[in-house]
Amino acid sequence: MTSIGTSGALPRVTLPLTPGIIAPLPTFFLPESEDLDLHALDVHVVRLARAGVHPLLAGTMGEGLHLAHGERTRIIQSARKALDAEGFSHTPLIVGAGGGSTRETVALCEEVAAAGADAAIVITPGYFGGVLANHRRALKEFFVEVANGSPVPVLIYNYPGASGGIDLDSELIVELAGACPNLCGVKLTCGNVGKLTRIAAAVTDPTFLKMHPHKNLNTPFLVLGGYADIITSSTFVHGHGAITGLANLAPRALVKLFELSVAATKDPSRLVEAQELQSTMARADFTVAKASISGMKFLTDKLYGYGGLPRKPLPPMDPEDARRLWEHPHVQELVKTERELSGQLLD
Repeated sequence: MTSIGTSGALPRVTLPLTPGIIAPLPTFFLPESEDLDLHALDVHVVRLARAGVHPLLAGTMGEGLHLAHGERTRIIQSARKALDAEGFSHTPLIVGAGGGSTRETVALCEEVAAAGADAAIVITPGYFGGVLANHRRALKEFFVEVANGSPVPVLIYNYPGASGGIDLDSELIVELAGACPNLCGVKLTCGNVGKLTRIAAAVTDPTFLKMHPHKNLNTPFLVLGGYADIITSSTFVHGHGAITGLANLAPRALVKLFELSVAATKDPSRLVEAQELQSTMARADFTVAKASISGMKFLTDKLYGYGGLPRKPLPPMDPEDARRLWEHPHVQELVKTERELSGQLLD
């Protein structure tokens, strides 16, 4: 654990991040006003925690770009209070803190830390992507300055589709992992398995760990996929799990998949079961991801009774498209698998 100072108060201890499954939660809104639906958020964050999934708030799935600063603070505080009340005080909160400039991003990291975040996840600013994409030094300086200025550990968020096409390569990410003790991991939503393999090989090498110790010596630099379709394969190359929206719909199935995959690295007899479950998750991930935020909210509404609509200008899902999504064999297979696993643990 790491202590961070707060003005006029005792230092707050931040919770370390650990390998496993992390869900980027939707931010739920009331239907008429688009105001925050904190009750739905609280119910959902506790639901996932009970399944062994850690939450990420105000990210891409959480429409972080649509949130005012004060709303982001309220979400963090509400989720923390709900988790603590249900006995999950040791569940860390990761919060999106990407801004348009280095200065704004550091300020956001400070804000989320003050509100109760245990780590910030930061995407490369993409508005001036045409300049930054070809300016390696500027990209490196951005993450170095953010990591050094943030009161809480920082995850790199590599998502070219949401950052003006900027795609950080494995060499730069490994350089950053070595240069910044306050960087705690990377989320690779680029879907590049080779990149994940190279980064994981580098940062888990004992020599690298001795040369580049982190602020929290008990936690590794986490190398996390951004989808559910490579959990098993990434585990075999020392990956640490995934940050995946599918965990909102199938938290137990994904936790079991990660546990099976880890077990299979030591006991090959578990591999067939892991591969079968991985195939189910990969099919569902492919289908659900295409429906984006409105599709995810439709499905949480269908499964749990809350979900609602994204904030404008994001459109709601067309009713006919929603019907087809729910009836899709990949989604029905996912729902069946999750319901069968409900309440079961990996033996």
